[in-house]
Amino acid sequence: MNPKQVKDLLTSQIKLVSSNAKSFCVDPKRDFSRKRKLTMEKILTGIIGMGGGSITNELLDFFCDSPETPTSSAFCQQRCKVTAEAFETIFRLFSKKLFDSWEIDLPILAVDGSKIQIPTDANDADSFFPGANGQKPYNMLHLNALYDIEHQLYLDAVIQKAKFENEDLALIEMIDRSSLKNALLMADRGYESYNNIAHIQEKGWYFLFRIKDGITGIKQGLLLPDEDSFDVNIELNLTRKQTKEVKELLKDKNHYKFVSATQVFDYLPVKNRKSGPAKFYKISFRIVRFPLSEDTYETIITNLPTDKYSPDEIKRLYGLRWGIETSFRDLKYTMGMLDFHSKKVECIQQEIYAHLTMYNFAEMITSHVVIKKKQRKYTYKANFSVAAHMCKKFYRGITLPPDLETIISRNLVPIRPDRHRERCQSVRIFRGFLYRVA
Repeated sequence: MNPKQVKDLLTSQIKLVSSNAKSFCVDPKRDFSRKRKLTMEKILTGIIGMGGGSITNELLDFFCDSPETPTSSAFCQQRCKVTAEAFETIFRLFSKKLFDSWEIDLPILAVDGSKIQIPTDANDADSFFPGANGQKPYNMLHLNALYDIEHQLYLDAVIQKAKFENEDLALIEMIDRSSLKNALLMADRGYESYNNIAHIQEKGWYFLFRIKDGITGIKQGLLLPDEDSFDVNIELNLTRKQTKEVKELLKDKNHYKFVSATQVFDYLPVKNRKSGPAKFYKISFRIVRFPLSEDTYETIITNLPTDKYSPDEIKRLYGLRWGIETSFRDLKYTMGMLDFHSKKVECIQQEIYAHLTMYNFAEMITSHVVIKKKQRKYTYKANFSVAAHMCKKFYRGITLPPDLETIISRNLVPIRPDRHRERCQSVRIFRGFLYRVA
């Protein structure tokens, strides 16, 4: 798709949602019933294109410095009439349209979560934390995202308040509502559970999860080789029953596993009649352990076929998962997802979905810009920070092709593979409303 096609596609989704305004209003009978400068379409369009400036400056940019620009108060009143589901719907429709424009045999997806600090509000008990050991109180949301590694696009997202954070439930929700018939889903250690794997298996997808390398987690109880590296196929029958006959079967630890009533597993009943037959659920997978360095190892659980995916290929595939980690950095710092324009959680959720949409918009345009290869030490790619800035200007109609592509192609950064540095623990960040760029 060229930039104009991408913009037209996004604009069409905004118009589709705004044409059905009553379905996305807080009060369908009263909201947007009168003719005003800030229609629902302008509210949706404006918030999706917002940067990190103050509301007044963002409105002036959106209305091209017109003396008739609405006030920030009018904007806040109008945006509070729109539900976050409007932006969520635009994000999902736009992402699906972009993804459907490719023909992919096996999409490679990654799932992960990221914490987002929001303005402190003690009245929102579901996201409020009083702080400890001298920390100030704070509020937190948790973003769960499904990410297309190959095309660097967000396909789906679930936002949770931090006190009800549950990455497993978010993952299952995104899997179950996905329209993809086939995919490879990768995840880090926090997602290892038989229930998650069963949902992926029922969907007909492949999975590739990093699991705990010690004796705990899914490896617990399995009879695995006493070697540093191995590749073992396991066919496990899960059951919640513990009759004498079943207990005899459970002695075969690599084929039978007991799942307690306290453990979440959606495909077996929690209670069983004593007189009833034992019910089993079969899960087939491989456990692959390979070296990362001389003294560190990684353990992977996957259902990818052994004949097509060797341990070296498994290692290469899992290395691609890091793409979702770097995308969170771009989403927060480059796209400005740390610069909210409201204290209300509903409005903050609006902006999170808006930033996800704009990220996909910028990434789609940037990925199609031709970068000329030259005799250089490194291969170069577009500087996403500059590209995102130019894509926002294009979205607002300030910049037009071919100048857009020319500027993106002239601002490059080198790709330096095999660079390693210690991962720093991220610090909670919220940029106050008084410190916005002019």
